Amino acid sequence: MAARSIIALVSVAEVVATNLADHLERRGHDVRAVRQPWEAESLLSGKGIDVVVVGDSLSQAEGRDLLRRHGGEGGPDFILICRPADLVDKVLALELGAADVVESPLNVRELAARIGGLLARRGRNAGELVVLENATVDLRSAMVMHRSGTEEQLSPGQVALLRLFLASPRKVLTRDDIIAAAPAENADAFDRSIDSRIVRLRRKLDTETITTIRGAGYRFDPPTQFAD
Repeated sequence: MAARSIIALVSVAEVVATNLADHLERRGHDVRAVRQPWEAESLLSGKGIDVVVVGDSLSQAEGRDLLRRHGGEGGPDFILICRPADLVDKVLALELGAADVVESPLNVRELAARIGGLLARRGRNAGELVVLENATVDLRSAMVMHRSGTEEQLSPGQVALLRLFLASPRKVLTRDDIIAAAPAENADAFDRSIDSRIVRLRRKLDTETITTIRGAGYRFDPPTQFAD
């Protein structure tokens, strides 16, 4: 299993840091939060950090100093939070190699999405996000993120079932195939229970990509990003 991504939050406002950490941890990431510059130095010197978010509780000069010392090739990606009026500081941070600069006040979900984009560029989320018609699924954290903004958790059995379909696009899977490769989470794995499992999975994913083939089984018809 791949190591969990590590995101450092440096001098991020407490409410934002708490909400962001909760959001990221539910998606399978490790979050390390520090308040003081000397704590950040110690944390970033230890290596292994993938993304650093520097809050506007730290002066822009101190944030740029951290970026200068710990960013660059081989280092973590930096996101700096700045105040709307700090255009010069924003430009300086980007020129120094910041991956992104966002203005406060900010939306936690948007910031989390920006972090996810950076992790994907680093190859840390490869193959773990599945985009369907009305939702995105994070397989690592077993989280369904609907376009409406609501979230639902997949059970281990539902993750196994979805992975089975993803591994066999456009192939008809029989009930026996499903029972063998993605067994139910309890002893009730008889024929008709497969129908119920498929219905529940389709409903939770809000998708029409899993089709019932009468008398044969079930087929996953992938969205375009899975096309050969």
